[in-house]
Amino acid sequence: MNAVVAWLNWYRDMGVELIGPQPSSWQGSPRRGLDAVREELGDCQRCKLCSTRTHIVFGSGNEKAKLMFVGEGPGADEDLQGLPFVGKAGELLTKMISAMGYSREEVYIANIVKCRPPNNRAPQEEEITACQPFLLKQIEAIAPQIICALGTFAAQTLLSSQVRISDLRGQFYDLHGIKVMPTFHPAYLLRNPAEKKKVWEDLQKIMKEMNPS
Repeated sequence: MNAVVAWLNWYRDMGVELIGPQPSSWQGSPRRGLDAVREELGDCQRCKLCSTRTHIVFGSGNEKAKLMFVGEGPGADEDLQGLPFVGKAGELLTKMISAMGYSREEVYIANIVKCRPPNNRAPQEEEITACQPFLLKQIEAIAPQIICALGTFAAQTLLSSQVRISDLRGQFYDLHGIKVMPTFHPAYLLRNPAEKKKVWEDLQKIMKEMNPS
């Protein structure tokens, strides 16, 4: 817990206002923590993505999850349903999670931005900046052991890095007490199926870290 407290203090020093229960009470009330974040997000108008979205895609899964997946942003299917990773890339992510021995209900899934960029373009810097505080507050409420960062934007945003995902993937990074494993995005794997082997190696490292023997 001391590592989590240090992580929170670091973000507060950066000027990010974190809300919800204090660290000592998280385990007893994670649901109220996420509810407070969603309530603060409201009918968000903080960037121009609000003008083209159908639904805000906040996140879904186990609010006490030890494993959290963070992707780039909603696609067309996610925008229509208001849920993350429900399209073809989501189907592949579900298979990845299942291969690790978990279900979607046991992990938590979110994105760097919570509204769909038009035509599935990459999120822009001001859009990421507007959404990032809410992702940090979700992480605060859940307090996962490991975050799997899916793709370039998730990895670079969480790690404050400009290094390519191909160079970041495959090793753990410390986010003030929370381990982050970058790997390729499922949408990339649909276009480049030969890279699935590398992702499976990354997922196996997560499994070993979560279940040491």
